[in-house]
Amino acid sequence: MYNEVSYEQYAADGICDMMRASFRTRTPGETTGEPAGGAGTRKREGDSMKMLWKTMAKNKELNALILPGFLYVLVMSYLPMVGIIIAFKQYRYDKGLFGSSWVGFDNFRFFFVSDQAWILIRNTVLYNAGYIVLTAIFAIALAVFMYEIRGGFIKLYQTILFLPYFLSFVLVSYITYAFLDHQSGYLNEALQSVFGAEPVRWYAEERYWPYILNVVHLWKSIGFSALMYFAAIIAIDQTYYEAARIDGATRLHMVFRITIPLIAPVIFTLFILSMGGMFRGDFGLHYFVPNNSSLVYDATDVIDTYVYRALRSLGNVSMSAAVGLFQSVVGLVLILATNYIVRKKNEDYSMW
Repeated sequence: MYNEVSYEQYAADGICDMMRASFRTRTPGETTGEPAGGAGTRKREGDSMKMLWKTMAKNKELNALILPGFLYVLVMSYLPMVGIIIAFKQYRYDKGLFGSSWVGFDNFRFFFVSDQAWILIRNTVLYNAGYIVLTAIFAIALAVFMYEIRGGFIKLYQTILFLPYFLSFVLVSYITYAFLDHQSGYLNEALQSVFGAEPVRWYAEERYWPYILNVVHLWKSIGFSALMYFAAIIAIDQTYYEAARIDGATRLHMVFRITIPLIAPVIFTLFILSMGGMFRGDFGLHYFVPNNSSLVYDATDVIDTYVYRALRSLGNVSMSAAVGLFQSVVGLVLILATNYIVRKKNEDYSMW
């Protein structure tokens, strides 16, 4: 039996070697004598295009489904990239995009020479780091809980958790104000009636806002993140859990030895993508929720809110475009660097 298997394997390997030799890449004209870039190459390119068109015609229904998303990305994401040139010009409405004078990197100076630059960068990075870490931890825990209690009411739980994600930050700011109002807010009334404490002027005290903003962001975003992790968990093969139960594993052991390791690719993918927004603050959260109170700017201001107020007061579109370009470039670099580090540690967890 051993010799037969070895012979069959040897024969299979020989056939594979012969196929590799026959299908190896040849330079144009190697066997036919055609010059590189000759008629044979053009014919192969034409055949490839014909095959592509035939494939597209065969799957025209699927292409029709892709078309709306493709047009949306093209119009909203790629065509506006022509406007990047504004960041390097002194834009004037009467001269237009290409007629405005070229100023190079002068538009970037307005942000970096500001005395608020360090505070803004610090706030933006630290807030985003907190949002990423807290949302990931609580969303994974919530997804595990939903998986453990799945039953007749699981759809109701998912709907309740997912609902805040669709609320605008204008509405969220009113909900937050109902809790934090100095005179009649729910928190101040609870502090007075239960603890006998003095009411807190939430919109005038900087020290409270790092906690408030993290709580509000977590409440609004945890449902969406938890559903993504929940979808990854329910896709896990159930035989892993059955084998673990037979071996006497507890639920906690199965969470840390099966669930989290198997959804690790999803966790790292979302982490890599979230790194692209590390220098891009959530404008709605940091502008509307603190009610644009100037007394707490040092604790709530991020790059986006500062640029918005600068644009509103100065009316300089070029400076705003320069800061936006800076955020996008840094975000791209962070995504590439994070993916590179993840790929070095574990290639299966990287995006490419």
